[in-house]
Amino acid sequence: MTDQTTPNTPPGAAAPAATYAAAGVDIEAGDRAVDLMKEWVRKATRPEVVGGIGGFAGLFDASKLARYQRPLLASATDGVGTKVAIAQALDRHDTIGHDLVGMVVDDLVVCGAEPLFMTDYIATGKVVPERIAAIVKGIAEGCVLAGCALVGGETAEHPGLMRPDEYDVAGAGTGVVEADALLGADRVREGDVIIAMASSGLHSNGYSLVRHVLLERAGWALDREVAEFGRTLGEELLEPTRIYSLDCLTLARTAEVHAFSHVTGGGLAANLARVIPDHLYARLDRSTWSPAPVFRTVGEVGRMELTEIERTLNMGVGMVAVVPEHSVDVVLDVLEDRSVPAWELGEVISREAAAEQGAPRDAGAGLFGSYGA
Repeated sequence: MTDQTTPNTPPGAAAPAATYAAAGVDIEAGDRAVDLMKEWVRKATRPEVVGGIGGFAGLFDASKLARYQRPLLASATDGVGTKVAIAQALDRHDTIGHDLVGMVVDDLVVCGAEPLFMTDYIATGKVVPERIAAIVKGIAEGCVLAGCALVGGETAEHPGLMRPDEYDVAGAGTGVVEADALLGADRVREGDVIIAMASSGLHSNGYSLVRHVLLERAGWALDREVAEFGRTLGEELLEPTRIYSLDCLTLARTAEVHAFSHVTGGGLAANLARVIPDHLYARLDRSTWSPAPVFRTVGEVGRMELTEIERTLNMGVGMVAVVPEHSVDVVLDVLEDRSVPAWELGEVISREAAAEQGAPRDAGAGLFGSYGA
């Protein structure tokens, strides 16, 4: 019979009793993380929220939706991709949650839905209470900016699967829209004008490319001062995602809007094409704006083809509104009042006209011309 002691146990001695802590999971650290995040979660609420943090499920009083004639619930889920690697490298964790909220709620608002509540999931190799609280602080602050509640979440410790300093975040959100107010391709018409809303930077997409080009190939350090950015590379890469949900909802209430498009993975043209009917085409004019220095830098350092960078990064446009011509002035005025840089980006034309202008037959949107100076 073999001696079933652990490798560090002297022969003949009894193995110590197994514990969850010995396996790498610290329950007390998890409890402390919850205590630290409570003040932030309390700030991210709405009148419909029932109860508080600590239950097995978040509760939302759906009777408050009785004012809707035919309420449609919208749901979305997302993460922030490899942008978390930048936060981890800089040991700064209070903005990544803001990015998470932006990725989720701005998918909801595209159909006209008001974001109601979110939940989050944080997986980490080791629970460091202060780090988890900083992540949740960012999520809560993002929810406040989006007008939705943070009703719950989960923190999971995965020793052996993730390194102690590693984590990943994901979130899910729910919104509501009146069926008659649902936005999308069905409303889009030939002659509609496309309004761009500026991004705050890279947002949360394309970081695998950006890290490959600037950190791996070029060997730039995150603390490198970049004159074109006016700050360090790390500060530029951690710039929080702009959250557009309240801006878009305000537009939908004050002007006629046919569709929104959230510009995320796949770039501007591919995301806009998702809300353009098959018989129409969105023609976008590059000369109407100049992408921020970070986009030019990635392209130049990586010696990238323009089409490759445009289908990966947002190029300075984070959200797009498709509106009838008579709404353009109102939309631009509202966005100016809300401090959202915006401009006329292009127009919706027929497929026949698009073909005459050299547009690919299998594309629903495309960029033409050269970027402005």
